[in-house]
Amino acid sequence: MNHTEFPLITPNELAKRIGEPNLVVLDGSWYLPTENRNPQDEFRIRHIPTARFFDIDEISNPDSGLPHMLPKPDYFAKAVERLGVSSHSRVVVYDGKGLFSAARVWWMFRVFGHRSIRLLSGGLPAWLAESFPTSEREPDITIGTFNVDFDSGKVASMQDILNNLETAESVILDARSAGRFSGSSLEPRPELKSGHMPGALSLPFTELLENGRLKSVEDLKQIFENLGIVDDQKLITSCGSGVSAAVINLALVICGLGMHRLYDGSWTEWASHTDNPIASENPQ
Repeated sequence: MNHTEFPLITPNELAKRIGEPNLVVLDGSWYLPTENRNPQDEFRIRHIPTARFFDIDEISNPDSGLPHMLPKPDYFAKAVERLGVSSHSRVVVYDGKGLFSAARVWWMFRVFGHRSIRLLSGGLPAWLAESFPTSEREPDITIGTFNVDFDSGKVASMQDILNNLETAESVILDARSAGRFSGSSLEPRPELKSGHMPGALSLPFTELLENGRLKSVEDLKQIFENLGIVDDQKLITSCGSGVSAAVINLALVICGLGMHRLYDGSWTEWASHTDNPIASENPQ
């Protein structure tokens, strides 16, 4: 593919395309431990026909002590090939919440150079609301051939954040809740302090959503405008562990503001290093 497709697809459009030879549907559901949901068990019980399960924790860097960090390019290629994805595949990803972890899968494919990757608008809840069928059947998979074109410009490291504290070149958008950002709420990983990176702005990813879907382009543009985000501004998105930050990346692309870097280690990495500065309105 030599062009990037519009990132969203409607349930009705997807339903018409199920069974097309180049279409690969992926269930990219992932949940916080506190939600007590098992995405693989839910997939086995009910998924969109022909879908395969994309395991965010499994398709990650096995040598990192941090959760679901980006794998090396060859690792990613082999993992998605086993799911039947080839470089010519048209991939659609969804999740069980509407829009959450599917954005992380979308971002990963973009990082590794795949342009024909779209998200199901409203996810599985929207699919079910329109009474489209589901399946318990595991699809027959033909191993794919996936060529990686890794784009390091879509990824930020902890060193990039440290450098940014000096240069203030990029604005950091934090997708966690306002309470975690301010330090008034505890982190779901109890060993970590809450608070935020100095200079970061709070943009809870839930503010970008309405009924499990992204808000209108007009509403999204207004949200970014209210934060002072302008067209040529450099941005870095962050969250707890690199999942919900991708929702901000998606919204930025939808608004025509471009594909910006995501801090893969996010707050889990930053707060794990006790010498990293933490700003907080409510010191713990």
